[in-house]
Amino acid sequence: MSGGKYVDSEGHLYTVPIREQGNIYKPNNKAMAEEMNEKQVYDAHTKEIDLVNRDPKHLNDDVVKIDFEDVIAEPEGTHSFDGIWKASFTTFTVTKYWFYRLLSALFGIPMALIWGIYFAILSFLHIWAVVPCIKSFLIEIQCISRVYSIYVHTFCDPLFEAIGKIFSNIRINTQKEIDQKPFLILLPAYQYKNFQTIEYLKNFMVNTCTS
Repeated sequence: MSGGKYVDSEGHLYTVPIREQGNIYKPNNKAMAEEMNEKQVYDAHTKEIDLVNRDPKHLNDDVVKIDFEDVIAEPEGTHSFDGIWKASFTTFTVTKYWFYRLLSALFGIPMALIWGIYFAILSFLHIWAVVPCIKSFLIEIQCISRVYSIYVHTFCDPLFEAIGKIFSNIRINTQKEIDQKPFLILLPAYQYKNFQTIEYLKNFMVNTCTS
């Protein structure tokens, strides 16, 4: 297809146009591929840093974004002098601002070096140790899972099915027995109008207790 000739249906001779960037499935232009790789590396390591918004992913908005009002507050009825309050605000803000700059100037680059080495080691271990170990474990556990499934289907399934059929024939009937003895109710004697009623209740209680 590259530089060849073909004849159409009318007998005219044509040359096949040459693709400048090679085949779309297998590009033969190595310079183009190397240029794309270099561009990706260039973009990853030399991208411009936003000097205004230094927390684009909002990592420390709720952690270290602290103002004077978040730390010191005077409730209603307990106010200091206005000059003292303004001086305190200025002292807190300026001290926090410049002392952070001083610490970052002294320890910012060494800490960046330390954390860069640390995360480089983590990336190296994750790429070259953790992921291969997980993949090898998954491959090995698949063999074990197949053997275990064969063992379960061969030995355990018939055993537990037989035990289930044995226990499925067991029937349990529960019956609640109710005491047939009547309740013993004692009432004061003055509630009854005649003596015969009282004697009847005494006989009824005696018969109930003896039965």
